[in-house]
Amino acid sequence: MLDQIAALGATNPLPPFTLFFGAAALLIVLPHSLRFLPWLLTPVLAAVSLAGLEPGMHTRVSVLNLSLELVEVDKLSLMFGYLFCLASLIGGTFSLHLRDRMQHIAAMVYAGTALGAVFAGDLLSLFLFWEGMAVSSVFLIYARRSNTSSSAAQRYLVFQVGSGVLLLAAAILYYQGTGSLDFTSMSLDNPAGVLLFLAFGIKAAFPFLHTWLTDAYPEATVTGTVFLSSFTTKVAIYALARSYAGTDLLILIGVVMAATPIFYAVIENDLRRVLAYSMMNQLGFMVVGIGIGTDLALNGAVAHAFNDVIFKGLLMMSMGAVLYMTGRIDGSDLGGLYKSMPVTTVLCIVGAASISAFPLFSGFVSKSMIMAAAVKENYIAVWLVLLFASAGVFHHAGIKIPYFAFFAHDSGIRTTEPPLNMRIAMGISAALCVFIGCFPGTLYSLLPWANEYKPYDYTHVVTQMQILFFSALAFVWLNLRGIYPPEIHGVNLDTDWLLRRLIPSALRTAVAPLVAAFNAGVALARRTAQRLVATGRTYLAPQYEHAWLTDLGVMAAVLALGIAVLLSY
Repeated sequence: MLDQIAALGATNPLPPFTLFFGAAALLIVLPHSLRFLPWLLTPVLAAVSLAGLEPGMHTRVSVLNLSLELVEVDKLSLMFGYLFCLASLIGGTFSLHLRDRMQHIAAMVYAGTALGAVFAGDLLSLFLFWEGMAVSSVFLIYARRSNTSSSAAQRYLVFQVGSGVLLLAAAILYYQGTGSLDFTSMSLDNPAGVLLFLAFGIKAAFPFLHTWLTDAYPEATVTGTVFLSSFTTKVAIYALARSYAGTDLLILIGVVMAATPIFYAVIENDLRRVLAYSMMNQLGFMVVGIGIGTDLALNGAVAHAFNDVIFKGLLMMSMGAVLYMTGRIDGSDLGGLYKSMPVTTVLCIVGAASISAFPLFSGFVSKSMIMAAAVKENYIAVWLVLLFASAGVFHHAGIKIPYFAFFAHDSGIRTTEPPLNMRIAMGISAALCVFIGCFPGTLYSLLPWANEYKPYDYTHVVTQMQILFFSALAFVWLNLRGIYPPEIHGVNLDTDWLLRRLIPSALRTAVAPLVAAFNAGVALARRTAQRLVATGRTYLAPQYEHAWLTDLGVMAAVLALGIAVLLSY
């Protein structure tokens, strides 16, 4: 083991995630005026260390006769490693104004555990980082310090820890069956594979397992949501790409994920919750690509994950800036902010154009890969659903977010631009959205599989522009006719209603007879005891009128003796 670590030590003496853990320890003692140093230096140093790694390198440790690979390098892990370093730099810059030490430390540990997860070479190491992500990220929700955020954080933790439990169970079963813990390609024809699939599915926000995302992300802090949108779901996409590429079931799951959130996003008033549903929609495209399983589809899935972190982070930051400066995030309460927040408005529009896959923006060069792969493999029905989902994305994220936040009507709110560090972070993301869209070769050079895809051909450009044009036309027509769902305060029921309302109510109804019987028994026992005491007092009170204290002592002694006799058996 030492020889293996020493061989790697010439280029990378420590696994990259240790830099983040060291920075988290440093944040404990650093004053606020110096906290920018770990956030600016750590991601850069980690990216430099990744540049020194080559596919095939690994770092092994031995624990209880188990050989664990804390670092196993290939092109897939390197791509996500660079992505997480970039996300950490942007998220850290966005949070530099923050004086909450707990959030800084939690975010740094969260980034480190995410980086550790994508380099883990065995299931046990993956489990440790998987649970580390859950524990560290939940503080970014608790840190908002409200009743709703605390409740959402508790529900979030149940899902995340539950995912980890499933992963651990899968690792144990897999080890028993194969004698190995290698994190590699899996199948659904054995219990270990099924449990691992469910573990990844929870973090990837599969249908009916997704409510932690739409519940907790909108309740997180302004800066915490940026980190949350960058790591957890993308680690799940990485894990699915590594272990379940080509699994047909993922195509069906991805199609449902891409299509159904659109309806919720259109009627949702909370703009950060709109983006949470939009995230599930974008994850659906990635899951479809993994399910198709060809080189083109897999490259499209991981490329879209890369771009999604940037443009979804930009949208989360722009809405976070609105919330930070106005204290409001419901579309019905906003509008007219372009007058006092013009820079944020422009940056938000860049993010909206990117997620809508406008040509020359980042979303176009990755989403079109997945759709082209669907057509190439004759998944025409899948392609049609993804086409519908693309139009829906433009409706709820490309138009709704900037329109209702900045233009819809003049809410009368007058404020200023957010702090400089927030604008710099949004500016970096916006510049990357445009750069990747105009020069996709830089992103394509990081792709793990062979790639010859050319995004800018006549068919792709014309098809996408037609989708965008007719989607915009539909939005305008629906608004003019008063048919488009209005922004109103309310609660939209999702599948979490089953867990939070229906099932508890059904359980209460089912156990009500048992509870009633138990209470009746307790009441009967109490009445019987009272009658016995009353009878004793009637016959014994004249003789022992003044001996109540002695009676009490005798009763206590008899009770203690009875307990001792029972315990002896």
